[in-house]
Amino acid sequence: MVLLFPLRQPGSQEERDVAIMEFALREAHAAWAADEVPVGAIVVRGNEILGRGRNTVEALKDATAHAEMLALSQAFAAAGEKRLPDAELYCTLEPCIQCTGALMHSRVARIVYGAADPKFGGIESLARLLELPGLNHQIEAQGGVLAEESAALLQDFFRSKREEKKVQKKAPPESS
Repeated sequence: MVLLFPLRQPGSQEERDVAIMEFALREAHAAWAADEVPVGAIVVRGNEILGRGRNTVEALKDATAHAEMLALSQAFAAAGEKRLPDAELYCTLEPCIQCTGALMHSRVARIVYGAADPKFGGIESLARLLELPGLNHQIEAQGGVLAEESAALLQDFFRSKREEKKVQKKAPPESS
């Protein structure tokens, strides 16, 4: 496990959230470098990083290989536990329905995310899974932390993908 703040603890919850989200953004940048949708996630408990994840859907050919799922798996292994009741997950993008469900089963205490996800978001955008009646565990959620940076990273990635497609369409066919 890695210490988050070995020298100085942040002065406020907002400062702490931003500092940890910056770790998640580094994971998102690494995802882009690997030609994956740039989403990064960090699971923390107290002052320790329990797990890190970045999207690896393309590399693994696995639609469930989202940053949150991989960070959770790493956190379970590090903690040696099947639940993470005192942990927080930080993600650059609002967790999708799949990941929100996994976070609910994981019993994390808090989810902090950057950009909203209108197409798949499971917390506020598409579905409000944390508000379902009858849930036996309540999770605090905070969106919008470094949202502009997170959204810009995603927008730039998809813009670059569209440009690549345009270039590929214009390129003459290869001759053998």
